Amino acid sequence: MTEKMMESSPYSEKIWLKSYDKHVKPEIDIEIYSLAEMMRRTVKSYPDSLCYDFQGSCATFHQTEKYINSFANFLIQNGIQKGDRVVINLPNLPQFIVALFGTFYAGCTVSGMNFLLQPNEIIYQLKDCGAVAIITLDSFYEEKVREALSSGKTDVKIVITTSAGDVLDLEPSMKEQLIKIGKIPYGKVEPIEGFKYFTYNEILDNYSGEKSPNVKIEPNDILLLQYTGGTTGPPKGAILTHGNLISIIQIVNHWFEPALKPGEDVYISGFPFFHLAGLQFCLQTISQGCAQILVPNPRDTDYMVSKLKEYEGNVSLMYNVPTLYLMLLQNRRFKRIDLSSFNGYISGAAPFPTESINEFEEVVGKGKVVEAYGMTEASPGVTMNPYLGKKKIGTVGVPFPNTEVKLVDVTDRNREVQLGEAGEIAIRGPQIFKGYWNKPEETKSALVDGWFYSGDVGVMDEDGYITIVDRTKDMIIVSGYKVFSVEVDDKMNKHPAIELCSSVGIPDPDRPGSEMVKLYVLLKEGYKPSEEIKADILKFAQENLAKYKIPKFIEILKEMPLTSIGKVDKKLLRSK
Repeated sequence: MTEKMMESSPYSEKIWLKSYDKHVKPEIDIEIYSLAEMMRRTVKSYPDSLCYDFQGSCATFHQTEKYINSFANFLIQNGIQKGDRVVINLPNLPQFIVALFGTFYAGCTVSGMNFLLQPNEIIYQLKDCGAVAIITLDSFYEEKVREALSSGKTDVKIVITTSAGDVLDLEPSMKEQLIKIGKIPYGKVEPIEGFKYFTYNEILDNYSGEKSPNVKIEPNDILLLQYTGGTTGPPKGAILTHGNLISIIQIVNHWFEPALKPGEDVYISGFPFFHLAGLQFCLQTISQGCAQILVPNPRDTDYMVSKLKEYEGNVSLMYNVPTLYLMLLQNRRFKRIDLSSFNGYISGAAPFPTESINEFEEVVGKGKVVEAYGMTEASPGVTMNPYLGKKKIGTVGVPFPNTEVKLVDVTDRNREVQLGEAGEIAIRGPQIFKGYWNKPEETKSALVDGWFYSGDVGVMDEDGYITIVDRTKDMIIVSGYKVFSVEVDDKMNKHPAIELCSSVGIPDPDRPGSEMVKLYVLLKEGYKPSEEIKADILKFAQENLAKYKIPKFIEILKEMPLTSIGKVDKKLLRSK
């Protein structure tokens, strides 16, 4: 494609701008500053507004900053220096927010850790990022972290342990009783020689929270080392700066501007903070001086529903993966709550089947689901359906302001594909990461001339809306034909007996290099596995899919394997 042709392409012309809400500008002026400064501004503007609610344990922004100062002063007074890495291995507890911003205030970098990792995986992340400190639940420490630290293969010097009970206002006897019956997880902390040990409450009690440390933080300083899932090899640490995150925060605030009530609104999300989608939503909430309901276990829909009832009429945004929305839908109490205060239900990280969106919106209101798309390397926002305007169900919306997107041939990045044609999504903007930690070759492959090549395959329509059709690694090649698993799944989810399904490619023994489609199915309540059901599902596939897309194998599961954030675990399905 010549330079002249590229200049007049639909991507360079940003055809999606015509689909923006009226208040949304193509480019906004982004003020670049640190996340520590962001919190300070929020505390100054909304000192008495609620920052978080965890099981009834609440704190205002002013109170929260005192805890943050204590944590930051603790790090500095114990030899942690600007730029050092601190790993946070916690569920969505107040301690995560305090440790997060305490680390930011100290000028250090945070690396959130999936608390489901095994000891060898913990060792890998600690060693790869060069962490010098870790904060973890005492139960996680006893189960896996101690074994990882005992290996002697990490640079960790300081271990901080805490418990969910540390922030609950309970009598000691009541706390002991809850630990006994398993309501509060508990683990024994057996020290390892050579490490310094502290508890979270000791830090708050013994280090002053009255004054923040005097650390100069630049916008280009590394804020996060956010590890990707590692489905195509060892996990990679995406380097994200203060400037990256503050950019996407301001862009998203602009997107929802008419709906925002800074210092007043309440938000809720089931995304874990170790996942960047959950963490960014947490940061977004703090930037607005709004309260967040902390959900340590998103599968506990009874807890989520009880908090929604408690804050009825005040909750304005929810952010979940589709599976968690569907779990809420199955909770009868959810349907009895007054949901009129909600401006939107943001959905991301996985496809939301069209039929399921329609079913969910019958309860929460038409046009309330706002599908979005992003990834760790984009801080993580790239596209979103308009908040007020036309939402195209099944698409992830249009590119954000200040963001360029183009779709290129999956085998030739120099060739832009036409509208309606599937191509790899490439992204450029202020939210794009700086590279992969200690992985120059992977960085060189992913980042070219400021463009990040995502590995996601999408299709853009004439209005600029993008439909994600697959990951390049999830694409199934059947006799040379490209089969997009997302398309197969979306079609098959319309079968009346299917609650959830996922297709993967398995090697075709008769055709080396070719694959066959295998469909894993979770049935709706009331349907029992049988050959008749399988036959009916196959017939449905034959009537709705091209011949080469039809599953050769259908397996009915008792339970669909999900990742820690609620996405279907295709990696596990492929290994079956």
